[in-house]
Amino acid sequence: MKKLILIPLLLLAFVFRAQAQDDAIQRFFSKYMEDDRFSRVFISPKMMQMAGGFLKNNSENDKESAELGALISKVKGIRILSSDVVDGKTLYKEAMGTLSKNLYEELMDVQDKGTSLKFMVREEAGLVKELLMLSGDGESFTLLSMQGNFTYEDLNMLAEKTNMPGMDQYVKGSKGPKGPK
Repeated sequence: MKKLILIPLLLLAFVFRAQAQDDAIQRFFSKYMEDDRFSRVFISPKMMQMAGGFLKNNSENDKESAELGALISKVKGIRILSSDVVDGKTLYKEAMGTLSKNLYEELMDVQDKGTSLKFMVREEAGLVKELLMLSGDGESFTLLSMQGNFTYEDLNMLAEKTNMPGMDQYVKGSKGPKGPK
C-alpha cells in the first residue's frame, strides 16, 4: 500500500521539479526583458505552426520542403535574449546558476579565449523537449531556448537546413574534421 502511494508522489514531485525549471528560465528572461541593453525575441508556438504549415502546403513536389515544414511544426517556441554591451561572462554564470543540471544533459561545452558556449537538452520520454544554448564573453551574452518535441535527427536537420537562431553554432559543434559525430 505504501508503494502505491509513494509512486504517484514521486511522479508528482518530478513534474513540479520540471515545471520549476521552466519557471527558472522564464524568470531569467523576465529579469532582463525591460533592460534596453538586451534584444529579446519570442516566437510563439502558433507562429511555428503557421511557418511549418506554409512550408508543407507550398512544397508541391519538393520532398525536402515538406519534411522541413513537418519538422518546423514540431518547434513549440523560441526565446532569445542577447546583448553586445554587457558582461557576458557574469550573465553566463548567473544563467548557469539558475539551471538544475540534473534536468539538462550537456551536448557541447566550448571554452575558448574568454568565451563560454554551452548546448544542453532537456529530454522526456526519449524526445528532446528543449534545446538550450548559453554563450557569454567579456562583452556579449546570448541565451536561446527552443522548445518542442524532437529527436536528435530533427535537431541536426533543423541546424543544417534552416537559418534558425543559434543553429549555426550547433552545426559548428556537431561536426568535426571527420564529419558528423
